[in-house]
Amino acid sequence: MKMRNFWPLLMAGSLAALSAQAAAVDSYELLVGSYTQGQSQGLYRLQFDSRTGQLDGKPLQVVKSANPSWLTLSRDQRQLFVVNENGPGQADPVGRVSSFAIEPKSLQLSPINQVQSLGNEPTHSSLSADGRYLFVSNYSVAQDPGGSLAVLPVAADGKLAPPVQLSSHPSSRVNPERQMSAHVHSTVSSPDGQYVFSSDLGADKIFVYRYDPKANPEQPLTAATPASVQLPPGSGPRHLLFSSDGKHAWLTMEMSAQVAVFVYQAGKLVQRQIVELAAGQPMEQKAAGALHASADGKFLYVSNRGTANQLLVFAIDPATSELKEIQRRSVEGDHPREFSLDPSGKFLLIGNQKSNQIVVLERDANTGLLGKTVQKLPFDAPSDIRFLLRQ
Repeated sequence: MKMRNFWPLLMAGSLAALSAQAAAVDSYELLVGSYTQGQSQGLYRLQFDSRTGQLDGKPLQVVKSANPSWLTLSRDQRQLFVVNENGPGQADPVGRVSSFAIEPKSLQLSPINQVQSLGNEPTHSSLSADGRYLFVSNYSVAQDPGGSLAVLPVAADGKLAPPVQLSSHPSSRVNPERQMSAHVHSTVSSPDGQYVFSSDLGADKIFVYRYDPKANPEQPLTAATPASVQLPPGSGPRHLLFSSDGKHAWLTMEMSAQVAVFVYQAGKLVQRQIVELAAGQPMEQKAAGALHASADGKFLYVSNRGTANQLLVFAIDPATSELKEIQRRSVEGDHPREFSLDPSGKFLLIGNQKSNQIVVLERDANTGLLGKTVQKLPFDAPSDIRFLLRQ
């Protein structure tokens, strides 16, 4: 039976919920993940005032967790899944994934369980459209064993089971320092929930899988036809983001500092534009990272790390989703690992990993442009920022 395309409904529902809360309240809580090689304890819950753009530096809750670098919330925000980006040479050399319950009124976190990811340095995760599986991207800095995509079953109460499927990809071997093996950087579901796209920095490809848990719950992913999307040699794909209408997608290519724009239909991505983030600049200025669209779908924000340390703002063509650059803005720090737009749309929060700070910028919701710096909060090695909804 053909699955219904419920992506626009999910996106509309989530954005409507955020907008409704934004109109009703002046403060929110958020979660910040971090790297724990320094002073950080791991996972923090903070208060944010959307009237002033100020973060309260005194945490509401601290959860000790090793390198919780990427945070994935369930659709109802009752559960949180965290990749523990551990690997060789660290205090805990084993890559892991942790799950937590979120109390809907207090937003207090409590642990559910933890399992191994069966790979080194898991750096990203996402839930299948039906919430039954967590797709974990094991990046693996070392060439041996290289990166992999792990598929973990998720119980109704949020408890994780060990991986039931592990996939690896052939590398492109274009860059002898970074592409001699697979380095899976992110994996996301298609808008219709029937396909899964895995961006592999080491392969210069997006690998495409059919998602069919009814056929085989132990092997829910099978290679699609075509099985991959070829990208420019040495580009290093990182993160893929679908538009709210499910018809287009954008991809950051880390090593070449570019954004690719695709048309999406029935499991196929067709490239229609490549945008340069650092044209003509030396390699040290090329390190494309995170990307997020505004709630109204009019603007795309992209980080470029390296020595550039910028956020770029693009206007999105409403018909084609092609991009037009309208602003470049310093992040006023080093290595913007991730960033997040607050639910009111008036502020943008940046996690500058290497300068140990969260920077809050004003944002004009009408023009999409970023304004003055509101706050620079000292914070050890932030890696991800997620806003919570009180229910």
